[in-house]
This record gives sequence, structure tokens and C-alpha cells, in this order.
Amino acid sequence: MKLDVIRLDGDKVGDIELDAALFGLEPRADILHRVVRWQRARAQAGTHKVKTRSEVSYSTRKIYRQKGTGGARHGARSAPIFRGGGVYAGPTPRSHAHDLPKKFRRLGLLHALSAKAKAGEIVVIEAAESDGRTGALAKQVAKLGWKRALIIDGTEVHEGFARAARNIEGLDILPSAGANVYDILRRDTLVLTKAGLEALEARLK
Repeated sequence: MKLDVIRLDGDKVGDIELDAALFGLEPRADILHRVVRWQRARAQAGTHKVKTRSEVSYSTRKIYRQKGTGGARHGARSAPIFRGGGVYAGPTPRSHAHDLPKKFRRLGLLHALSAKAKAGEIVVIEAAESDGRTGALAKQVAKLGWKRALIIDGTEVHEGFARAARNIEGLDILPSAGANVYDILRRDTLVLTKAGLEALEARLK
């Protein structure tokens, strides 16, 4: 697949051939789904917590005598069957992360890139550089029609561009090492710099 290479002002400066091994696969929803689930599970806080009967604020005094009441035997009001008592087998802080083989994670990234290529939602720019002024970059982004875009740069992101892009809604920028399935799929446009494209090819070959 051949794409135009443009500058941020919209001018064409050349073209580039996308590697079919990275961008020419037939996207599989099951692979993308598994990788996104793995990513979101790792990001989940897992801080949910309820109080057990040993943690609720209640007296441990026996609420009535053991025998002769005609009712069931009870020890304390902190028992789970009473209102305000502790919760039995409730959630506790834990990690939701699960394992996913490295080869499968790489495959998921390939399918995400291929899905964007198939949908025609990939743009290649010469470089992502800016003097750090948000207003000037926002005008360029609006002119290019990027409403929800992810920009993937080379090994490092240009400091001025990152500063200018920070306050533009719907615009994210990542170094090539941070490229991931979830962020690629959640944005409408995937923007690759030439350096970012080379770094991705080197990473995924």
C-alpha cells in the first residue's frame, strides 16, 4: 500500500510504501478483543473493598442468651445476616491482570495497524515538530481534519510538539515504544511520522 507523506501544513512531500507484513493482514476481531481485554485488565485499579465481620464497628457482645428464646443462636450483630454486619466473601484489593503471550501481543498490534490501513485511517507525516504554541498547532490539526487522532513518533517525542499538543482535545502522541492496540483502535485517525514508521517496522519485524 502506497501513501502520501505530508507536512503538518498539508503539503505533500513524497510518498511511502507500507510494509504488507505489518499493514496488509486481514484484521481479526477475536485477536484485537483479547489484546484489548488484557490491556484494560492490567489498567484496572482493583481497589474495591468491603468490610468483613471483623472490621465493622459493632460490639462483640452476645446479643441474647443461647437457649430459651425460641430463635436461632447468634453471637454478635456483626454477623453477615444482620443489617450493618460484615460482608461474607466480598471483594478485596487485587490485581485483575492476566497473562498473554508476547507473540500474541505482537500479533494484536499487527492486526490493529492492518485494521487502520484497511479502513483508510492512516496518515503519514514527515515529522511531528512544533515551536510549542498550542494555538498554531490546533489550527494545523483543524485544517487537516483530525478530530480524534493518535500520533506515533520515533523513539522520542519532540518536546515542543508534545507541549503544544497537550491541551488539544482528541490529540494524543506516543513514542513508537508506547504504540498499543487500545490507543490505536480508540482514535479515528492513526498518524505516523516517518521516524515512527521506521521504528515500528524495526520493532515488529
